Amino acid sequence: MRSIRSYCLLALVLCVASGSVVSAQQIPAAAGAPLASSGLKLASTAEDARGQTVMLDAWFNSQQRKNAAGQMEYFHYKWNDEKDSGFSLLGQIFEGHGVTLDTLYTAPTLEKLRHAQYYIIASPDIPVKNPNPHYVQPEDAKQVAEWVKQGGVLVLMDNDPANADIEHLDLIAGRFGIHFNNVLSHHVVGNDYPAGQIHVSGGGPLFHDPHTLYMKDTCTISVKSPARPLLEDKGDIMIATARYGKGTVVAVVDPWLYNEYTNPRKNPPLQDNYAAGEEFVRWLIQQSPATSSPSSK
Repeated sequence: MRSIRSYCLLALVLCVASGSVVSAQQIPAAAGAPLASSGLKLASTAEDARGQTVMLDAWFNSQQRKNAAGQMEYFHYKWNDEKDSGFSLLGQIFEGHGVTLDTLYTAPTLEKLRHAQYYIIASPDIPVKNPNPHYVQPEDAKQVAEWVKQGGVLVLMDNDPANADIEHLDLIAGRFGIHFNNVLSHHVVGNDYPAGQIHVSGGGPLFHDPHTLYMKDTCTISVKSPARPLLEDKGDIMIATARYGKGTVVAVVDPWLYNEYTNPRKNPPLQDNYAAGEEFVRWLIQQSPATSSPSSK
């Protein structure tokens, strides 16, 4: 029996060494780009971003439901939503760095975002999700771009066309050379979990450690200057970034850090989105001019 186990272990090592396990490609930082060094790791302490604020959109995604008391409440990618649909675990990661959580229930303006260092828009509504969606308007894009220019870190998380608005979010993304493509990628049918798994080898500017990400039913991204890819998989750009003025934009094809797939006790699918999310948040903190660490720029 021992010899059989030894043979299986040897076969696995040879498989990995031969490149049979295909990993997503992290795109190296361009020479001189003001991104974090791939060798840097911020300590997970409450001091590295203390005093900073992350603002979560509740305007472009403003879905509501009745709670147990019969009152209407916001849900779906929200800090206080502790069910599978929420961002409560992502919020805990930010809070672990000393970042204060906040929510914006109205259209964004430079004034309303002024006290925030980070602004997240996730999966904007379409009529099938919300009968009265608030679509991004040109003025919204102008206001958000000015906030980024002054040093804000913008996170855009879209979704597949059947679950989110892509057309109008591109009004914001397009200001930074980023375009969400209105296509379906990484489609998962039934228990075909590997279709949504993204194997990251580590050693890149965003993910230092190896991870298995899970992004189910996504769109894709196209870029032009000043944007560039950060993560590609199966020929598709999954994460892209751009510097704009003093700020940074990062776009992701899926709101992949919601509770359903950051709960480490949920398996299948095999993934470690929570650990990858910790690295993602550290990277965001490193991009902010408000972060005092001299190594973070």
